[in-house]
Amino acid sequence: MADDEYESLPTNKISAQLLAGAAAGIAEHSVMYPVDVVKTRMQSLRPHPVADYRGVGHAVKTIVHMEGIRTPFRGLSVVVAGAGPAHALYFAAYEAIKRSLSPRNPGNSSSVNFCAGVVATLIHDGFMNPVDVIKQRMQVYGSPHRGAVQCIGHIFRTEGFRAFYRSYTTQLTMNIPFQCCNFVVYEKLRRVLNPTGQYNPLIHIVAGASAGACAAALSNPLDVAKTLLNTQEASVVRTQSGRADMTGMMRAMRTIRAQNGMIGYTKGLKARILYQMPATAISWFVYELLKYAFDLYPEDVSSPG
Repeated sequence: MADDEYESLPTNKISAQLLAGAAAGIAEHSVMYPVDVVKTRMQSLRPHPVADYRGVGHAVKTIVHMEGIRTPFRGLSVVVAGAGPAHALYFAAYEAIKRSLSPRNPGNSSSVNFCAGVVATLIHDGFMNPVDVIKQRMQVYGSPHRGAVQCIGHIFRTEGFRAFYRSYTTQLTMNIPFQCCNFVVYEKLRRVLNPTGQYNPLIHIVAGASAGACAAALSNPLDVAKTLLNTQEASVVRTQSGRADMTGMMRAMRTIRAQNGMIGYTKGLKARILYQMPATAISWFVYELLKYAFDLYPEDVSSPG
């Protein structure tokens, strides 16, 4: 098969899409996980003096020096377990909606990409919201949790099932524009930089990194709110909410402003962009690579041997 046939391939084999999506999600979250830990800590509204970092590099060095080499990877196992199925359904839904709304030329319309992104995000976040809660509880400085199972049990016993979806509204409010920006910018750049439609891994990396940076900057204020809702930062919750827990996106947004002013909405912005640029590039690169490879080999990839 010639490279210029790549763009017109009907990537409608569900097994190929699911496997490509799962691999992309696992690669994205695994490779950049230490930076995600730094991002979570830098979004703390009242950081511990030991965890008040000057920058991403200083944070990584301090964490490794003070807490050990394993700390930047604490919580990775639960993310890998959740990212596989969540991203598999995410990319499969995205491709399916694109084909259904624009069967003749999927990917050419920004409005189609936007709609496909919304549906894919709704499915993805339903799976990933509990994972994010567990992950961020394990990422914060001084976390008492040393394993995912112990963390899940503790949250369920002390806060109930709703704690796993406390930030769901905020997550959707953040991720729908984030993912739509991701899809629209990526598809537009991919076609501008690669008008011939030939398979070009470098284009997928550049377009993916650019899309990730734009989406990360756009959605950072809501990501700070999501982190507050997920971690339930004790010193902040006790002072601001007047109750045992912090609930609601608007309450979280007001709390951020009360604690840190408008600058609070930019907390962790550099770390978030540094995380999302390579993470999104990796995700798109792996997804497009495997989608291309599976189309080169048309037999069902789920079949044995």
